[in-house]
Amino acid sequence: MQRSRVSHGGWLVAVTAAVVLSGACNAKKPPVATPVQPPVAAPEAQVVPPPPPPPAPVPLTESPMVTPKVPDDPMASRSIDELNRESPLQPAFFGYDSAELSAEARTALDANAALLRKYPTWAVTVEGHCDERGTAEYNGALAERRAASARTYLVSLGLPAERLRIVSYGKEFPFDPGHDEAAWAKNRRAHFVITSK
Repeated sequence: MQRSRVSHGGWLVAVTAAVVLSGACNAKKPPVATPVQPPVAAPEAQVVPPPPPPPAPVPLTESPMVTPKVPDDPMASRSIDELNRESPLQPAFFGYDSAELSAEARTALDANAALLRKYPTWAVTVEGHCDERGTAEYNGALAERRAASARTYLVSLGLPAERLRIVSYGKEFPFDPGHDEAAWAKNRRAHFVITSK
């Protein structure tokens, strides 16, 4: 009998163990924790700094620029008659019976060339003159050579020949009506007349 009790107790233990084991095997598995990803932060919008304010206007400390007034050129505003009365072009004087340019004559022509370069629209007549001695024909030819000599020199200085016309007056229009050497020296000349501007 005792043996039966032991057997029965052993059986009970075995059954209990089987139940426990069976329950243990059928028990639900505990949930496995899934790692939660941390929320991804939304990318921050790129912050653009506001543009700097425009610079404050600088008060004017200087007076507005004033264009200087160019004074009128009195020579340019004169009529041809006024210019010829004032004789801005110098005569070139010659020796007796000569059409050669002296140093003084070249100096006068140099000044005339400078003035004619300043006023490039001026056209000029170069008048050849003689003193009262000699025949009209001889003086006419000599006066023409004097005018041509003056024009040739001016052209050599760079003035266009078409601006320089020549004419011979012989002894017809003396500077000085006297009848001595002083008067004659003034009358042997190339005289300049502005004919257009």
